[in-house]
Amino acid sequence: MLSAALSARLERRGIHYAWVIVAVTFMTGLASSAALGLPGALLQPLSKEFGWSVDAISSALAVRFALFGLMGPFAAILMERFGLRNVVATALGLIATGSLLATQMTAFWHLVALWGVMLGVASGMTALVLSAVVSNRWFETRRGLVVGVLTASAATGQLAFLPVGAWLVQQYGWRMAVWPVFVACALVAVAAWMLMRDRPADVGLAPYGMPEGAASAAAAPGAARITFGTPFAVLKEAAAHRAFWLLSGTFFICGLSTNGLIQTHFISLCGDAGLAAVPAASVLAMMGVFDLFGTILSGWLSDRYDNRKLLFWYYSLRGLSLLWLPYSEFTLYGLSLFAMFYGLDWIATVPPTVRLTAATVGREKAGMVFGWIFASHQLGAAVAAFGAGKVRALLFTYDPALFAAGAACLVAALLALAVRRTQVAAVAQRKAA
Repeated sequence: MLSAALSARLERRGIHYAWVIVAVTFMTGLASSAALGLPGALLQPLSKEFGWSVDAISSALAVRFALFGLMGPFAAILMERFGLRNVVATALGLIATGSLLATQMTAFWHLVALWGVMLGVASGMTALVLSAVVSNRWFETRRGLVVGVLTASAATGQLAFLPVGAWLVQQYGWRMAVWPVFVACALVAVAAWMLMRDRPADVGLAPYGMPEGAASAAAAPGAARITFGTPFAVLKEAAAHRAFWLLSGTFFICGLSTNGLIQTHFISLCGDAGLAAVPAASVLAMMGVFDLFGTILSGWLSDRYDNRKLLFWYYSLRGLSLLWLPYSEFTLYGLSLFAMFYGLDWIATVPPTVRLTAATVGREKAGMVFGWIFASHQLGAAVAAFGAGKVRALLFTYDPALFAAGAACLVAALLALAVRRTQVAAVAQRKAA
Protein backbone atom coordinates (compact mmCIF):
# COMPACT_ATOMS: atom_id res chain seq x y z
CA MET A 1 0.00 0.00 0.00
CA LEU A 2 1.41 3.40 -1.02
CA SER A 3 0.56 5.15 2.26
CA ALA A 4 2.26 2.48 4.41
CA ALA A 5 5.40 2.52 2.27
CA LEU A 6 5.53 6.29 2.25
CA SER A 7 4.95 6.43 6.02
CA ALA A 8 7.86 4.03 6.63
CA ARG A 9 10.14 6.02 4.34
CA LEU A 10 9.23 9.31 6.02
CA GLU A 11 9.60 7.77 9.47
CA ARG A 12 13.22 6.89 8.68
CA ARG A 13 13.76 10.59 7.98
CA GLY A 14 12.06 11.68 11.20
CA ILE A 15 8.88 12.92 9.47
CA HIS A 16 5.51 11.82 10.83
CA TYR A 17 2.88 10.73 8.27
CA ALA A 18 0.46 13.12 9.97
CA TRP A 19 2.03 15.92 7.93
CA VAL A 20 1.11 14.10 4.70
CA ILE A 21 -2.49 13.99 5.95
CA VAL A 22 -2.26 17.72 6.66
CA ALA A 23 -0.94 18.37 3.13
CA VAL A 24 -3.75 16.38 1.48
CA THR A 25 -6.35 18.04 3.71
CA PHE A 26 -4.89 21.44 2.89
CA MET A 27 -5.19 20.79 -0.85
CA THR A 28 -8.73 19.49 -0.32
CA GLY A 29 -9.62 22.74 1.41
CA LEU A 30 -8.08 24.80 -1.39
CA ALA A 31 -9.92 22.96 -4.16
CA SER A 32 -13.35 22.69 -2.53
CA SER A 33 -13.32 26.25 -1.23
CA ALA A 34 -12.29 27.59 -4.65
CA ALA A 35 -15.47 25.97 -6.00
CA LEU A 36 -17.45 27.46 -3.14
CA GLY A 37 -16.08 30.96 -3.69
CA LEU A 38 -16.24 31.08 -7.49
CA PRO A 39 -19.98 31.98 -7.76
CA GLY A 40 -19.18 35.28 -6.01
CA ALA A 41 -17.38 36.35 -9.21
CA LEU A 42 -20.31 35.28 -11.37
CA LEU A 43 -23.20 37.34 -9.97
CA GLN A 44 -23.04 39.98 -12.70
CA PRO A 45 -22.23 37.63 -15.64
CA LEU A 46 -25.08 35.26 -14.74
CA SER A 47 -27.46 38.19 -14.30
CA LYS A 48 -26.53 39.59 -17.72
CA GLU A 49 -26.76 36.29 -19.60
CA PHE A 50 -29.91 34.84 -18.06
CA GLY A 51 -31.69 37.96 -16.79
CA TRP A 52 -31.78 36.68 -13.21
CA SER A 53 -31.70 39.42 -10.56
CA VAL A 54 -28.78 39.65 -8.13
CA ASP A 55 -31.07 38.94 -5.16
CA ALA A 56 -32.49 35.84 -6.94
CA ILE A 57 -28.98 34.50 -7.57
CA SER A 58 -28.09 35.33 -3.97
CA SER A 59 -31.03 33.22 -2.77
CA ALA A 60 -29.65 30.20 -4.64
CA LEU A 61 -26.23 30.78 -3.09
CA ALA A 62 -27.89 31.08 0.32
CA VAL A 63 -29.15 27.51 -0.14
CA ARG A 64 -25.55 26.49 -0.76
CA PHE A 65 -24.34 28.12 2.46
CA ALA A 66 -27.15 26.60 4.54
CA LEU A 67 -26.56 23.06 3.26
CA PHE A 68 -22.79 23.55 3.51
CA GLY A 69 -23.20 24.18 7.23
CA LEU A 70 -25.96 21.69 8.00
CA MET A 71 -23.86 18.90 6.50
CA GLY A 72 -21.21 19.49 9.18
CA PRO A 73 -22.48 17.19 11.96
CA PHE A 74 -23.38 14.49 9.44
CA ALA A 75 -20.02 14.85 7.71
CA ALA A 76 -18.45 13.79 11.01
CA ILE A 77 -20.72 10.72 10.98
CA LEU A 78 -19.81 9.92 7.38
CA MET A 79 -16.13 10.14 8.28
CA GLU A 80 -16.64 7.72 11.17
CA ARG A 81 -18.70 5.26 9.13
CA PHE A 82 -16.97 5.34 5.76
CA GLY A 83 -13.53 6.80 6.47
CA LEU A 84 -11.79 10.03 5.58
CA ARG A 85 -10.50 8.78 2.23
CA ASN A 86 -13.91 7.72 0.91
CA VAL A 87 -15.68 10.86 2.11
CA VAL A 88 -13.06 13.29 0.79
CA ALA A 89 -12.71 11.61 -2.61
CA THR A 90 -16.50 11.35 -3.04
CA ALA A 91 -17.07 14.96 -2.05
CA LEU A 92 -14.42 16.27 -4.46
CA GLY A 93 -15.85 14.10 -7.21
CA LEU A 94 -19.32 15.57 -6.64
CA ILE A 95 -17.95 19.13 -6.64
CA ALA A 96 -16.08 18.48 -9.90
CA THR A 97 -19.19 16.95 -11.50
CA GLY A 98 -21.48 19.74 -10.31
CA SER A 99 -19.08 22.38 -11.58
CA LEU A 100 -18.87 20.78 -15.00
CA LEU A 101 -22.64 20.36 -15.29
CA ALA A 102 -23.13 24.02 -14.35
CA THR A 103 -21.51 25.10 -17.61
CA GLN A 104 -24.57 23.65 -19.39
CA MET A 105 -27.29 25.20 -17.23
CA THR A 106 -30.06 27.16 -18.92
CA ALA A 107 -32.73 27.58 -16.22
CA PHE A 108 -32.77 29.04 -12.72
CA TRP A 109 -33.61 25.70 -11.14
CA HIS A 110 -30.37 24.34 -12.62
CA LEU A 111 -28.49 27.00 -10.62
CA VAL A 112 -30.33 26.04 -7.43
CA ALA A 113 -29.80 22.30 -7.98
CA LEU A 114 -26.11 22.46 -9.00
CA TRP A 115 -24.63 25.43 -7.12
CA GLY A 116 -27.21 25.50 -4.37
CA VAL A 117 -27.92 21.88 -3.41
CA MET A 118 -25.15 19.78 -4.99
CA LEU A 119 -22.27 22.15 -4.22
CA GLY A 120 -23.64 22.83 -0.75
CA VAL A 121 -23.88 19.17 0.22
CA ALA A 122 -20.57 18.12 -1.36
CA SER A 123 -18.53 21.02 0.03
CA GLY A 124 -20.14 20.46 3.43
CA MET A 125 -18.64 16.98 3.46
CA THR A 126 -15.14 18.52 3.44
CA ALA A 127 -15.88 21.62 5.50
CA LEU A 128 -14.05 22.83 8.59
CA VAL A 129 -15.22 19.70 10.40
CA LEU A 130 -12.58 17.81 8.42
CA SER A 131 -9.90 20.06 9.91
CA ALA A 132 -11.19 19.42 13.43
CA VAL A 133 -11.31 15.64 12.87
CA VAL A 134 -7.81 15.49 11.35
CA SER A 135 -6.26 17.60 14.11
CA ASN A 136 -7.87 15.56 16.89
CA ARG A 137 -7.15 12.13 15.35
CA TRP A 138 -3.64 12.66 14.08
CA PHE A 139 -2.14 15.13 16.58
CA GLU A 140 -1.56 15.04 20.30
CA THR A 141 0.38 18.30 20.22
CA ARG A 142 0.26 21.33 17.88
CA ARG A 143 -3.45 20.83 17.26
CA GLY A 144 -4.09 24.58 17.31
CA LEU A 145 -1.41 25.20 14.70
CA VAL A 146 -2.76 22.40 12.49
CA VAL A 147 -6.32 23.74 12.68
CA GLY A 148 -4.95 27.18 11.80
CA VAL A 149 -3.12 25.87 8.73
CA LEU A 150 -6.08 23.82 7.50
CA THR A 151 -8.57 26.58 8.14
CA ALA A 152 -6.39 29.04 6.24
CA SER A 153 -6.59 26.77 3.19
CA ALA A 154 -10.37 27.15 3.10
CA ALA A 155 -10.39 30.94 3.11
CA THR A 156 -7.33 31.20 0.89
CA GLY A 157 -8.88 28.92 -1.73
CA GLN A 158 -12.11 30.93 -1.73
CA LEU A 159 -10.34 34.25 -2.13
CA ALA A 160 -7.08 33.60 -3.99
CA PHE A 161 -8.77 31.93 -6.96
CA LEU A 162 -11.18 34.81 -7.56
CA PRO A 163 -8.79 37.07 -9.57
CA VAL A 164 -8.10 34.15 -11.94
CA GLY A 165 -11.81 33.45 -12.17
CA ALA A 166 -12.68 37.09 -12.76
CA TRP A 167 -10.00 37.39 -15.46
CA LEU A 168 -11.25 34.25 -17.21
CA VAL A 169 -14.81 35.61 -17.07
CA GLN A 170 -13.65 38.88 -18.59
CA GLN A 171 -11.58 37.26 -21.34
CA TYR A 172 -13.46 34.07 -22.21
CA GLY A 173 -16.81 34.07 -20.41
CA TRP A 174 -17.99 32.61 -17.11
CA ARG A 175 -18.05 28.99 -18.31
CA MET A 176 -14.29 28.95 -18.87
CA ALA A 177 -13.78 30.11 -15.26
CA VAL A 178 -15.32 26.85 -14.04
CA TRP A 179 -12.74 24.57 -15.70
CA PRO A 180 -9.78 25.21 -13.36
CA VAL A 181 -12.02 24.34 -10.39
CA PHE A 182 -13.06 21.10 -12.09
CA VAL A 183 -9.44 20.11 -12.83
CA ALA A 184 -8.23 20.98 -9.31
CA CYS A 185 -11.00 18.98 -7.61
CA ALA A 186 -10.40 15.96 -9.86
CA LEU A 187 -6.65 15.93 -9.22
CA VAL A 188 -6.97 16.33 -5.44
CA ALA A 189 -9.61 13.57 -5.37
CA VAL A 190 -7.04 11.18 -6.86
CA ALA A 191 -4.37 12.29 -4.34
CA ALA A 192 -6.81 11.84 -1.44
CA TRP A 193 -7.73 8.34 -2.61
CA MET A 194 -4.08 7.32 -2.78
CA LEU A 195 -2.70 8.99 0.38
CA MET A 196 -5.48 9.74 2.87
CA ARG A 197 -5.88 7.36 5.83
CA ASP A 198 -8.32 7.45 8.73
CA ARG A 199 -6.05 7.18 11.77
CA PRO A 200 -2.36 6.91 12.67
CA ALA A 201 -2.86 3.22 13.54
CA ASP A 202 -3.66 2.55 9.86
CA VAL A 203 0.01 3.15 9.05
CA GLY A 204 1.35 1.72 12.32
CA LEU A 205 1.86 5.04 14.14
CA ALA A 206 0.67 6.85 17.25
CA PRO A 207 -0.68 10.41 16.90
CA TYR A 208 1.98 13.07 16.41
CA GLY A 209 3.45 14.13 19.74
CA MET A 210 2.03 11.24 21.77
CA PRO A 211 4.56 9.48 24.02
CA GLU A 212 5.34 5.87 23.19
CA GLY A 213 2.90 3.45 24.85
CA ALA A 214 0.29 6.10 25.67
CA ALA A 215 -3.31 5.43 24.65
CA SER A 216 -4.90 7.73 22.12
CA ALA A 217 -7.61 9.97 23.55
CA ALA A 218 -9.12 10.32 20.13
CA ALA A 219 -9.91 6.67 19.59
CA ALA A 220 -12.96 6.10 17.52
CA PRO A 221 -16.19 4.84 18.95
CA GLY A 222 -17.19 1.60 17.23
CA ALA A 223 -18.72 2.14 13.83
CA ALA A 224 -21.65 -0.07 14.84
CA ARG A 225 -22.62 2.49 17.47
CA ILE A 226 -22.56 5.37 14.99
CA THR A 227 -25.93 6.16 13.43
CA PHE A 228 -27.39 9.18 11.72
CA GLY A 229 -29.28 9.87 14.92
CA THR A 230 -25.99 10.28 16.78
CA PRO A 231 -25.50 13.96 15.81
CA PHE A 232 -28.85 14.82 17.41
CA ALA A 233 -27.93 12.94 20.58
CA VAL A 234 -24.60 14.79 20.66
CA LEU A 235 -26.40 18.08 20.04
CA LYS A 236 -28.73 17.41 22.99
CA GLU A 237 -25.74 16.78 25.24
CA ALA A 238 -23.84 19.83 23.97
CA ALA A 239 -26.91 22.05 24.38
CA ALA A 240 -26.61 21.61 28.14
CA HIS A 241 -23.41 23.67 28.07
CA ARG A 242 -23.73 27.45 28.05
CA ALA A 243 -20.42 27.66 26.16
CA PHE A 244 -21.94 25.75 23.22
CA TRP A 245 -24.64 28.39 22.70
CA LEU A 246 -22.21 31.25 23.08
CA LEU A 247 -19.80 29.73 20.56
CA SER A 248 -22.69 28.98 18.18
CA GLY A 249 -23.85 32.59 18.46
CA THR A 250 -20.41 34.02 17.75
CA PHE A 251 -19.95 31.64 14.82
CA PHE A 252 -23.34 32.63 13.35
CA ILE A 253 -22.05 36.20 13.28
CA CYS A 254 -18.72 34.99 11.89
CA GLY A 255 -20.45 33.44 8.88
CA LEU A 256 -22.74 36.43 8.47
CA SER A 257 -19.79 38.81 8.29
CA THR A 258 -17.51 36.72 6.02
CA ASN A 259 -18.79 34.11 3.55
CA GLY A 260 -22.32 35.44 3.29
CA LEU A 261 -21.47 39.13 2.95
CA ILE A 262 -17.93 39.79 1.70
CA GLN A 263 -17.24 36.57 -0.20
CA THR A 264 -20.60 36.65 -1.98
CA HIS A 265 -21.18 40.37 -2.53
CA PHE A 266 -17.80 42.12 -2.46
CA ILE A 267 -17.26 42.12 -6.23
CA SER A 268 -20.80 43.36 -6.80
CA LEU A 269 -20.30 45.96 -4.05
CA CYS A 270 -17.15 47.24 -5.74
CA GLY A 271 -18.97 47.28 -9.08
CA ASP A 272 -21.54 49.65 -7.58
CA ALA A 273 -18.62 51.93 -6.67
CA GLY A 274 -17.22 51.82 -10.21
CA LEU A 275 -14.47 49.25 -9.60
CA ALA A 276 -14.11 46.51 -12.25
CA ALA A 277 -14.38 42.82 -11.38
CA VAL A 278 -10.69 41.91 -11.77
CA PRO A 279 -9.34 44.64 -9.41
CA ALA A 280 -12.13 43.85 -6.93
CA ALA A 281 -11.25 40.15 -7.05
CA SER A 282 -7.59 41.09 -6.55
CA VAL A 283 -8.54 42.82 -3.29
CA LEU A 284 -10.21 39.58 -2.21
CA ALA A 285 -7.04 37.70 -3.13
CA MET A 286 -5.07 40.14 -0.98
CA MET A 287 -7.42 39.29 1.89
CA GLY A 288 -6.67 35.62 1.22
CA VAL A 289 -2.93 36.20 1.58
CA PHE A 290 -3.39 38.08 4.86
CA ASP A 291 -5.81 35.42 6.03
CA LEU A 292 -3.27 32.67 5.36
CA PHE A 293 -0.80 34.31 7.74
CA GLY A 294 -3.46 35.50 10.19
CA THR A 295 -5.14 32.13 10.62
CA ILE A 296 -1.88 30.18 10.96
CA LEU A 297 -0.75 32.75 13.54
CA SER A 298 -4.11 32.36 15.27
CA GLY A 299 -3.54 28.61 15.52
CA TRP A 300 -0.13 29.21 17.11
CA LEU A 301 -1.60 31.77 19.52
CA SER A 302 -4.51 29.50 20.45
CA ASP A 303 -2.04 26.92 21.78
CA ARG A 304 -0.57 29.54 24.11
CA TYR A 305 -3.09 32.22 25.12
CA ASP A 306 -6.65 32.61 26.39
CA ASN A 307 -8.85 31.69 23.44
CA ARG A 308 -11.72 33.84 24.68
CA LYS A 309 -9.58 36.98 24.53
CA LEU A 310 -8.29 36.05 21.07
CA LEU A 311 -11.88 35.81 19.82
CA PHE A 312 -12.68 39.16 21.43
CA TRP A 313 -9.93 40.89 19.46
CA TYR A 314 -10.68 39.07 16.21
CA TYR A 315 -14.37 39.99 16.19
CA SER A 316 -13.70 43.55 17.35
CA LEU A 317 -11.19 44.25 14.58
CA ARG A 318 -13.43 42.68 11.97
CA GLY A 319 -16.41 44.72 13.13
CA LEU A 320 -14.48 47.98 13.01
CA SER A 321 -13.15 47.21 9.52
CA LEU A 322 -16.68 46.55 8.21
CA LEU A 323 -18.00 49.75 9.75
CA TRP A 324 -15.16 51.63 8.06
CA LEU A 325 -15.50 50.05 4.60
CA PRO A 326 -18.29 52.38 3.28
CA TYR A 327 -16.01 55.34 4.07
CA SER A 328 -12.97 53.90 2.28
CA GLU A 329 -14.12 55.55 -0.99
CA PHE A 330 -13.03 52.29 -2.66
CA THR A 331 -9.62 53.70 -3.54
CA LEU A 332 -6.55 51.46 -3.81
CA TYR A 333 -5.27 52.82 -0.49
CA GLY A 334 -8.61 52.44 1.29
CA LEU A 335 -9.30 48.93 0.02
CA SER A 336 -5.74 47.84 0.80
CA LEU A 337 -6.17 48.90 4.42
CA PHE A 338 -9.47 47.06 4.59
CA ALA A 339 -7.96 43.94 3.01
CA MET A 340 -5.16 43.90 5.57
CA PHE A 341 -7.22 44.36 8.76
CA TYR A 342 -10.19 42.32 7.59
CA GLY A 343 -8.12 39.59 5.94
CA LEU A 344 -5.95 38.93 9.00
CA ASP A 345 -8.95 37.54 10.89
CA TRP A 346 -11.18 36.28 8.05
CA ILE A 347 -11.25 32.80 9.61
CA ALA A 348 -8.76 33.34 12.42
CA THR A 349 -11.74 32.68 14.70
CA VAL A 350 -11.71 28.95 13.93
CA PRO A 351 -8.68 27.66 15.93
CA PRO A 352 -9.81 29.28 19.23
CA THR A 353 -13.38 28.10 18.64
CA VAL A 354 -12.27 24.51 17.97
CA ARG A 355 -10.12 24.49 21.10
CA LEU A 356 -12.91 25.90 23.26
CA THR A 357 -15.28 23.29 21.81
CA ALA A 358 -12.89 20.45 22.65
CA ALA A 359 -12.38 21.85 26.16
CA THR A 360 -16.14 21.94 26.68
CA VAL A 361 -17.27 18.55 25.31
CA GLY A 362 -14.05 16.53 25.07
CA ARG A 363 -11.85 15.66 22.10
CA GLU A 364 -13.76 12.51 21.17
CA LYS A 365 -16.90 14.53 20.43
CA ALA A 366 -15.28 17.78 19.37
CA GLY A 367 -15.60 17.09 15.63
CA MET A 368 -19.33 16.42 15.76
CA VAL A 369 -20.13 19.27 18.16
CA PHE A 370 -18.02 21.65 16.12
CA GLY A 371 -20.07 20.46 13.15
CA TRP A 372 -23.18 21.91 14.81
CA ILE A 373 -21.36 25.11 15.68
CA PHE A 374 -20.18 25.33 12.09
CA ALA A 375 -23.79 24.82 10.96
CA SER A 376 -24.66 28.03 12.78
CA HIS A 377 -21.77 29.73 10.94
CA GLN A 378 -23.20 28.78 7.57
CA LEU A 379 -26.76 29.67 8.55
CA GLY A 380 -25.39 33.12 9.33
CA ALA A 381 -23.72 33.12 5.91
CA ALA A 382 -27.02 32.17 4.27
CA VAL A 383 -28.82 35.01 6.07
CA ALA A 384 -26.23 37.52 4.87
CA ALA A 385 -26.05 36.15 1.31
CA PHE A 386 -29.81 36.53 0.91
CA GLY A 387 -30.26 39.58 3.15
CA ALA A 388 -27.50 41.69 1.61
CA GLY A 389 -28.80 40.92 -1.87
CA LYS A 390 -32.31 41.95 -0.84
CA VAL A 391 -31.03 45.15 0.81
CA ARG A 392 -29.15 46.06 -2.35
CA ALA A 393 -32.21 45.35 -4.50
CA LEU A 394 -34.49 47.52 -2.34
CA LEU A 395 -32.15 50.37 -1.37
CA PHE A 396 -29.60 50.23 -4.24
CA THR A 397 -26.74 50.14 -1.74
CA TYR A 398 -24.98 47.59 0.45
CA ASP A 399 -24.19 50.11 3.22
CA PRO A 400 -26.94 49.03 5.67
CA ALA A 401 -25.78 45.41 5.37
CA LEU A 402 -22.17 46.43 6.09
CA PHE A 403 -23.18 48.49 9.13
CA ALA A 404 -25.38 45.69 10.48
CA ALA A 405 -22.59 43.10 10.07
CA GLY A 406 -20.03 45.37 11.71
CA ALA A 407 -22.28 45.98 14.72
CA ALA A 408 -22.98 42.23 14.98
CA CYS A 409 -19.23 41.53 15.14
CA LEU A 410 -18.89 43.84 18.13
CA VAL A 411 -21.67 41.87 19.83
CA ALA A 412 -19.83 38.63 19.02
CA ALA A 413 -16.70 40.03 20.70
CA LEU A 414 -18.63 40.46 23.95
CA LEU A 415 -20.23 37.01 23.63
CA ALA A 416 -16.76 35.45 23.33
CA LEU A 417 -15.73 36.96 26.65
CA ALA A 418 -18.91 35.54 28.21
CA VAL A 419 -17.51 32.01 27.72
CA ARG A 420 -16.27 31.72 31.26
CA ARG A 421 -12.80 30.23 31.69
CA THR A 422 -13.94 28.47 34.88
CA GLN A 423 -16.83 26.77 33.09
CA VAL A 424 -14.64 25.34 30.33
CA ALA A 425 -11.99 24.22 32.81
CA ALA A 426 -14.56 22.55 35.06
CA VAL A 427 -16.10 20.61 32.17
CA ALA A 428 -12.67 19.50 30.97
CA GLN A 429 -11.78 18.36 34.51
CA ARG A 430 -14.95 16.30 34.82
CA LYS A 431 -14.25 14.57 31.50
CA ALA A 432 -10.67 13.81 32.52
CA ALA A 433 -11.75 12.35 35.88
